Amino acid sequence: MKLGLLVNNVDTEKSDYTTTLIAKTATNMGHEVSYISIEKLSYSINDTVYANSVRVPPGQYHSLELYLKILHSKKAILEQTTIDKLDVLWLRNDPAEDVNNRPWARLAGINFGRLAMRHGVLVVNDPSGLNEAINKMYLQYFPEEVRPRAIITRDASDIKHFVDQEKGYAVLKPLSGSGGRNVFLIHPEDKFNINQIIESVAEDGFIIAQEYLKEAKNGDTRLFLLNGKPLKVKNKIAAIHRHKDGDDDIRSNISAGASTQKAKVTPQMLELAEIIRPKLVRDGMFLVGLDIVGSKLMEINVFSPGGLIGCERYENSKFCQEIIRSLEHKAEYIKRYNRHFNNTEMATL
Repeated sequence: MKLGLLVNNVDTEKSDYTTTLIAKTATNMGHEVSYISIEKLSYSINDTVYANSVRVPPGQYHSLELYLKILHSKKAILEQTTIDKLDVLWLRNDPAEDVNNRPWARLAGINFGRLAMRHGVLVVNDPSGLNEAINKMYLQYFPEEVRPRAIITRDASDIKHFVDQEKGYAVLKPLSGSGGRNVFLIHPEDKFNINQIIESVAEDGFIIAQEYLKEAKNGDTRLFLLNGKPLKVKNKIAAIHRHKDGDDDIRSNISAGASTQKAKVTPQMLELAEIIRPKLVRDGMFLVGLDIVGSKLMEINVFSPGGLIGCERYENSKFCQEIIRSLEHKAEYIKRYNRHFNNTEMATL
């Protein structure tokens, strides 16, 4: 199988990224894995999508650090990859990282992914689904019972009214963002400087004012779904509990300094996953990460959900191998049908 991994920038990839685990696992399973930076994509006059890519030589790699070291070294294979010849193109870039400095790159993966689909390349997650989920408003398309109360606005008076309705407690965060940047927990005593907080968050655009869940002080659980269902290996579920140490810091993002531990997946979490499954499947969401607090869904990470390395470590299970096997089956189906298939349906088959 020829697998292309689209990332924001190959040079900034790190050994503790889930994408590195995916690449190493697929390479060790005998597949050809090419890394592609957003800016290296091109569309030619003969209706072909191609890119300058980089990959490690075939072999068995026993550590993520070694894999990435070779990827960034002169031993790596630099070549021009015709995207149309790939079996699978996996869009692992995070548009939120490009909002401020490279706005032109934000939709590039989605747009080039759509072009690749025309030539029978399986693109995951499905580009049309990703386009709908480009920001946190995607959560509002799911049933009210699974998500916190929230408003989305840039109107300061509306936000302050919402906070008052929530008895002085609320979470404010940008509609487009990742990594826990500009996320604030509002307390009743913050009413005197709430205008400054709103102005700070508004620098990134629209603001989500969200119900504060008391359970958030204990962190959240990142639960992985594969093909719309909890990712499992021999009854072990791919999940990780994240907690940020420090007073009033509700950010559970690992990139924001959160610590991790083995997760306890509750029946309520599995019920929540089942409730949202139909839409995720309809949208072609091959692999997603759900951020759950209590019985509520805080966010759905559809672009490049991280934390899979921790899941494998705590559960002593090769979850990533299960993911690659799923892609192998899809690639085989596509060959049998001579690349004539519905991308959205195949992405979650």
